[in-house]
Amino acid sequence: MTKIILLCILLVGGGVAALWRKREKWSGHVSSFVGQVIREASPLEGTVDLAETDGLPEPVKRYFHQALKDRLPLISQAYLVQQGGFRIKPEAARWAKLSARQAFSSKPRAFVWDATIAVAPGVSVRVCDVYQNGTGAMKAALFSMVPLVDIEGGREINQGALMRYLAEAVWFPTMLLPSQGVVWEDIGENRARATVTDTGNTVSLEFSFNDEGEIVSVYSPARYREVNGAYIPTPWEGRFADYTEVNGYRVPIEAEVAWHLPDGVFSYWRAMIVEIHYRMG
Repeated sequence: MTKIILLCILLVGGGVAALWRKREKWSGHVSSFVGQVIREASPLEGTVDLAETDGLPEPVKRYFHQALKDRLPLISQAYLVQQGGFRIKPEAARWAKLSARQAFSSKPRAFVWDATIAVAPGVSVRVCDVYQNGTGAMKAALFSMVPLVDIEGGREINQGALMRYLAEAVWFPTMLLPSQGVVWEDIGENRARATVTDTGNTVSLEFSFNDEGEIVSVYSPARYREVNGAYIPTPWEGRFADYTEVNGYRVPIEAEVAWHLPDGVFSYWRAMIVEIHYRMG
């Protein structure tokens, strides 16, 4: 009997050790992505010169004049902490609690989003979304140990990740300046289309502005959404609110993201930005 008990202890201990190693591997995986963003980020020389916005569509010019000030440093890196909710399926009434950290680089364009989603009491899923060197990736694991999703590369994933980067540039707004490679086009009614090209990927988003010049939403009529292993072009929207000043830059601290499905709008992510830190130069 003693031998059986010892064997059980060894088996359980070995299983726990194996799961712990998987957890440590996930943490190392995320840390390596974040470290790469930090290491490869290049300093941005110069400061904001609002004169470069003079030829832009009026709502875009108004946005830059309320979001930025002359002589503010260009932002090379941004770090965010988010608290909010996530829904996996349209029929889910409950929002799972979400907490996330995100790192951005302006040059090269890159981000890492590291989120923990409490899908049930005592049950969490760790999600890591990445865009680096023109490649998008998404990984998810139950308890940071049991793999659920592991996707990397491909036109749909790469373009979707760059589209997310462009939308979330509202949190480090100097990246949206024409001098940073963003092309703006007037499409009327307080709206403008922004287009960016990076490492062979080109994406566009329609930006909507309120009368104060704040960006209130971004929209794509065809962002790729994964459905049973296939990627379906689907209308996608991000909404922003509650602008506040951080180190001289005006940015929204509330956001929500949704797919526009045939049966209605499916909001699947919403959060408050509870911390923002910038690195300039």
